[in-house]
Amino acid sequence: MSYINKGVLEPIEGGVCAAKGFLANGVHCGIRKNKAKKDLGLIYSEKKACAAAVYTQNLVKGAPLIVTKDNLTDGYAYAVICNSGNANTCNAGGIDIAKKMCASLGNSLDISEKDVIVASTGVIGQPLDVNPIVEAIPSLVAGLGDCSECSDYAAEAIMTTDTKKKDVAYRFEIDGVECRIGGIAKGSGMIHPNMATMLVFVTTDVSISPELLNEALKEDVKTSFNMVSVDGDTSTNDMVSVLANGLANNKTITEKGEAFEIFKAALSAVTTDLCRKIAADGEGATKLLECTVKGADRYETAAVCAKAVICSSLLKAAMFGADANWGRVLCALGYSGADIDVNAVDVSFKSKAGEIEVCKNGAGVAFSEEKAKEILVENEIQILISVGKGEFSATAWGCDLTYDYVKINGDYRT
Repeated sequence: MSYINKGVLEPIEGGVCAAKGFLANGVHCGIRKNKAKKDLGLIYSEKKACAAAVYTQNLVKGAPLIVTKDNLTDGYAYAVICNSGNANTCNAGGIDIAKKMCASLGNSLDISEKDVIVASTGVIGQPLDVNPIVEAIPSLVAGLGDCSECSDYAAEAIMTTDTKKKDVAYRFEIDGVECRIGGIAKGSGMIHPNMATMLVFVTTDVSISPELLNEALKEDVKTSFNMVSVDGDTSTNDMVSVLANGLANNKTITEKGEAFEIFKAALSAVTTDLCRKIAADGEGATKLLECTVKGADRYETAAVCAKAVICSSLLKAAMFGADANWGRVLCALGYSGADIDVNAVDVSFKSKAGEIEVCKNGAGVAFSEEKAKEILVENEIQILISVGKGEFSATAWGCDLTYDYVKINGDYRT
């Protein structure tokens, strides 16, 4: 059942500042060599917020994740601080650096250092001088504002190889009370489905218990961020966090029911939008790929199939060349490990230029290569797959594999 129907969930401006009581800012503090690029971002809730986060499953974890996980033990936070340009990972003294960032921000905001979510993104294994960050925090705090531009500043500050700012916001109702939710994200490379795969910060003024907020986020990532892949590399640093400060003044969601389902639907709208933006801005990418698998007997089967196709380097290269090489789809399904009948697989390619069926019951069908090329030259491609008559489906997002991906990563550090 869909708890938010068309017209009820309304897109709005504001990013992480769309919800009541949230302020943001971003500045250049000196970590990045280019002074025109912001490298330190801040999100602040005027009221202590319920907080939840999920973290990378990479065994090598950035120091900020370790500090944040400890800080969120009680399920509450006031602020998020994030630097770009240096991951603070595999870095001697990294934990102390992350803690100093929290302590310095706590002093400037007059909050406990334990009420801070801290994050870093950038090059791994490089020394990080915390002094430029500490020195910039007072001006970062002084510049906090609740406008869309302030959210933009924070979004820009967390970008690395991203070419586009990624933000989204919606308003909706719970029990007749207007609520808002918004988010910003960074993610372009080292993106692979194995939570978490990027930095995502979500804010909402919904009143909800820490326990249900945590449950909603963990459930959501299974069908959102765990279904995104750019290059098959799971990052060391990344997390998704949500702050909910309750300033919408809806009846606090403390148990499962319609209000909880509405909140989950709104959260899903934000995360799905950000997934698409992240995949479309994959390093060197020219096309967003969206693979939907239906007809599975279990959700897990559909998810495994969709991710296998999105992760196929050969398929990604074919999409770059606008080549309807559907055999690469079947190949990916075959090695995915999913229990499917390959003789029941149908495949179509679709874009705003039209749709074309290329495989029926596991075998090729006659189709126009010219029409297929016309469909595949578009910048958003849907790969539609049916694996049977089951009731479960799943969607995964990725991008094409281009020459520029190698160029970007060939000299990323130097």
